[in-house]
Amino acid sequence: MYLATTGRRDTPAPPRSGGAGRRVPGTVLALGTVSLVTDVSSEMVTAVLPLYLVLGLGLSPLQFGFLDGLFNGAAAIVRLLGGYAADRGRGHKRVAGLGYALSALSRIGLLLAGGATAGIAAALATDRVGKGIRTAPRDALITLSSPPEALGRSFGVHRAMDTTGALLGPLAAFALLWATADAYDAVFVVSFCVGLLGVLLLVLYVPAHQSAPPPLIPAPRGRKAFGALHDPAFRRILAAASLLGAATVGDAFVYLLLQQRLDLPVSWFPLLPLGAAACYLLLAIPAGRIADRVGRRLPFLYGHLALLGVYATLLAPVGGPALLLLVPVLALLGVFYATTDGVLMALAGPVLPADGRAAGLAVLQTGQALARMLAAAGFGAAWTLWGAGPALWAALSALLVALVGGWALLPRNPVDAPAPGKPGTQIPERRTA
Repeated sequence: MYLATTGRRDTPAPPRSGGAGRRVPGTVLALGTVSLVTDVSSEMVTAVLPLYLVLGLGLSPLQFGFLDGLFNGAAAIVRLLGGYAADRGRGHKRVAGLGYALSALSRIGLLLAGGATAGIAAALATDRVGKGIRTAPRDALITLSSPPEALGRSFGVHRAMDTTGALLGPLAAFALLWATADAYDAVFVVSFCVGLLGVLLLVLYVPAHQSAPPPLIPAPRGRKAFGALHDPAFRRILAAASLLGAATVGDAFVYLLLQQRLDLPVSWFPLLPLGAAACYLLLAIPAGRIADRVGRRLPFLYGHLALLGVYATLLAPVGGPALLLLVPVLALLGVFYATTDGVLMALAGPVLPADGRAAGLAVLQTGQALARMLAAAGFGAAWTLWGAGPALWAALSALLVALVGGWALLPRNPVDAPAPGKPGTQIPERRTA
């Protein structure tokens, strides 16, 4: 293993001896706590939103897919502004805090909207904008506070804590709906209070400035905002992530398909994300560590093979107990996120200069999110026009094509690693792919 990986530029050197090399930075733990609390707030709403819109307000799958895709696309565009603003004056914490605050306030918007579609749309847009603003600065803070050879582990720890919130959120929503006889207003109020707690934790415990580790590549001169687009390796990572994102059916559709296929009671719908979240929680840190050791390209691609398994399982003529369909779909969905979400950020982070880190990650996240917006709208249209089965076959075929393209596009050696046993030194850069 050592001989096979030391020459690869996407595989950092073995961790330095001593406790400092093995500890997760305090900033990562603080951001993980903020994300945990915020995800409890957001997933309480996300868990009940498809039911509220599709079953409660009577939206068609096409309308739901259009709204979901539109707001995610809007958030993706705002993410670019958030990344650029965060890099100016190193204001990562300030911009991230604004995003967290907007998402918390959107819960009050849902409460005040009642059943008005325009009000609900405005509240959802505010939530997505807040998420778009905060994501790139938050991930930039993680990369700036972590040594390059341990980025996979740092993102794994953060995503595990984040997913703990995603696990607790639907449970809280289910408990509230059960205790209040399906009173969605109670879910929105509690979600708002928890979201405000997350903002407070960010203000109190996340440092405003980070001292970036020595860069693995020199920052390009004269290339400020979005200068990452000048780097060939980053462009290929962006193209691969966008191509694969265009074949990714949103989680909400997966859960709606499961509910339709198994004829689950409506009250159990908020619990569906728990299986995927539990698997993600268990695998996020091991997946990050493996990516640090063997390179981050293959885990990212293999994760999309797990998503392909989700589509295939939903199409399979599975009979018998519901668990025969439920368990593999949710487990594979968790594997998909554990091996792709943080791993992609760890793959791209070292390519980017410190003073353009947030903007570069924002470009990558935006490209992926816009592609997923098109995928959500397209799948919703296909489901409405052709039915669920043909739409899922189309998604499976598209993902197969995207995997072949991603395999060809993703650079095998995106960035130089420190020489083994010599922290801070660099292997001469090779632009092979």
